[in-house]
Order: sequence, then C-alpha cells, then structure tokens
Amino acid sequence: MQRELAAPAPAAPDDGGLPVLPELAASFAEAAGRTAPEPVGGAPALRAAARGYWERRGLWTDPEHVVAAPGGQPLLLALLAAVGGDVLLTRPSAAWYAPLARLVGRPAYHVPVPAECGGVPDPFALLETVRRVRAEDGEPRALLLSGADDPTGTTAPPELLHEVCEAAVAEGLLILSDETWRDTVHHPHGTVLLSPAEMRPEDVVVLTDLAGAFTPPGWPAAVARFPATERGVELRERVLSTLDAVRAVPLPPVAAAAAHALDEPEPVRERTAAAARAHGAVAAAAYRALTAVGALCRPPQAGRQLYADLDELRGGLAARGITDSVELERELTRRLGRPVPGGHRFGDAPHTLRVRLSTLPLLGTGDQERLAALAAADPLRLPHVAEALTAFETAFRELTRTGPRPTGTEGSPLP
Repeated sequence: MQRELAAPAPAAPDDGGLPVLPELAASFAEAAGRTAPEPVGGAPALRAAARGYWERRGLWTDPEHVVAAPGGQPLLLALLAAVGGDVLLTRPSAAWYAPLARLVGRPAYHVPVPAECGGVPDPFALLETVRRVRAEDGEPRALLLSGADDPTGTTAPPELLHEVCEAAVAEGLLILSDETWRDTVHHPHGTVLLSPAEMRPEDVVVLTDLAGAFTPPGWPAAVARFPATERGVELRERVLSTLDAVRAVPLPPVAAAAAHALDEPEPVRERTAAAARAHGAVAAAAYRALTAVGALCRPPQAGRQLYADLDELRGGLAARGITDSVELERELTRRLGRPVPGGHRFGDAPHTLRVRLSTLPLLGTGDQERLAALAAADPLRLPHVAEALTAFETAFRELTRTGPRPTGTEGSPLP
C-alpha cells in the first residue's frame, strides 16, 4: 500500500459567513486597545471559558488541560507534530487535514467511511488499514475523526462511534476528535451526538474551531482539550512548545470575543440555534433537489454543507465533457457562480464525480438577507431563499439532463 502524497489544493473558503453578533463585536472592541500579547496556549479567562463549554456537554475539564490557538489549522498542525508517526484520516475528510500532515512530514492514510455517515472510518477498514501500514513498516499513531462532519454534513451514530473508538484504542491509536461542527446539528432533539472523549477520556484530544458555530471566519480561534493523564500533559507541553516557536497565539480582541462566545450567554445560544435551524432547512431542500436528479447524497444532519455523488449520472455528464471531479468542480462553479470544490480536495480519487456544496449562499448574499433567514419560522418561504434554491435546482437539472451538450454555430459549447 502506498502513502497518499498528492496534495489536494485547499478548497476555496466560504465568504464571511453570518453577520457578527453585536455582543461579540462589543467584546472584540473592548479588547482592541490591549497591546500585550496573549500568552501561548491562551489566557486563563479563555481557557476557563473553554472548560465551562465542555463541562456543560458532560466533559469534565481542567483549564490546565486546555490550549487555545489562532484557528484550527495551527492547532492541528501543532498536534500532529507533537503526536508523531503516521495519521489515519477518513475518506472523505476536511480539505485541510492532509496538507497539514504533509507539512509536518507525517504520512497520512485515508480510510473509507461507512455507508450511513462520514467523519468516522468503517471500523473493519480501519483495522485492515492499520495492519497494512504496519506491514509496510509504517507507524500509525493517530486517528483524526469528526462525529459531526465536514464535508458530508452528517453525524456518526453513537454505537458506530463507540465501535470505532474501541478499535482505534485497541490498536494503540490516539484519537484526535475534531468537534468544530458539534453545535451545528440541525435537529438537536432528534440527533444523539456524543464525543469520543465521553467514551475513552484518556485516549482522546478534542479540537474545536470556533468558526464552526460561534465566531466569524476572520476571527481565528480554536481550543483543544487534552486527557488528564501523564501522556496528555506531555502532549500538551509539546503542542505549547510548537505554538510558542511560531508565536501562534490568539489576538487579544479575538480571544475576548471567543471567551464571551464560549460562555454561551443567551444571545449566543439563540444565534447558534437559529443558524442550525436555517442551515438545516436549506440543506434539506438542497438534498431533495439533488436526489430528484439522481445524485446520491447522505441526508444532511449538521453543519453547512452537503456531499453529492453524481457517479450514477456519469454517462450523461461524460457527453458534456465531464469525467472527473476536477471537471465537475469547474462546471458547477461556473453554473452556480461560487466555488464548488470537487471530491479530489477531500481525499477522494479524482475520477470520482463528487462535490461539496455549501448551504450558506442559499441563505442570501448580504447581512440583511441572512438575518432574515435566521429569524424566519420557515426560511424556504422567503423570496430570496426560494430564488436561490430554484437557481440551485435548475443548475443541477440542466447539468444532468440527458443528451449531449448543445454547441454553437462554431462548434464551441454554449454557456
């Protein structure tokens, strides 16, 4: 078995996201005059806020076991450097995982996900991959998973997550649990979402990028929770050393806003719940549009994305000159007028016909439209949301329509 060395290009980011909560903006502005840098790993106030956040979710946490950093990427980079050895990822997985592993010289191997969800590997495929890596003199040490997943927008059933965790720990793997999208579940009363740290507290590092549910993407902040063990203490110290070497510390205004968000006052809780409902509504509508044209897609349960597989439509797409995810990405980006990253960016082979689709543009293109979508009892009834969904459905219906793509008088494809 060969290591996967080809790096998918970073997927194009979404725009600035939802409007900033006034309370977060006030916290940011209040700290804007601070000139002293934040300490490496985060100030006590930010780490205490992270402790409260996790304890409200059933995870006892000591602030001394918490590390804060300016975003999920530098924090995961430091984690991978500290753990050492080979890392196992799901296929598909978030676009930024594999490049970070390569950046610190850690071989990364992808393991396929089960049929019911993304974010966690099939447990039997995990064991087989570990066996094969070791047979080739590899040294697998970490499994990076996500119970609420980007790119598939699904959540892992507790029984499956438990089986995966038991298999990983039995093979001596440290579990890195990316829980960035934990607080974006579309129907929280109908979805049971657990953290691997609830099952194997001594064997799990939890990573949460606040851009998933709490802060704007332009205010990078992330926190990690380490096991309360000797191994966890040593790992945390190595992570702090790496962050210190590159001065990867949160900016004071961002740290203040992040601490306020993690305290979860009522406005923050209301915004989080409203965003999850709105994204869930448009995601369900987009899912219906995709399946209506014959695409395969797991029902979205969390986050703001769907992952569509158009392989069943390969014949018709080939007649239009689309035979892989690179060409599919290019064509859908043109048709929808926004980035639509192909599956090759998430660890899938380029010959597949898969894409990740963001639900954020379906809520509107400006602050007022998106705020209206959050406030609406039924966002689908809003004219701008209905128009965006119609354009989405039309793009896929026209793309997947049978028959060759029409050409102009000069033989060139029509737009």
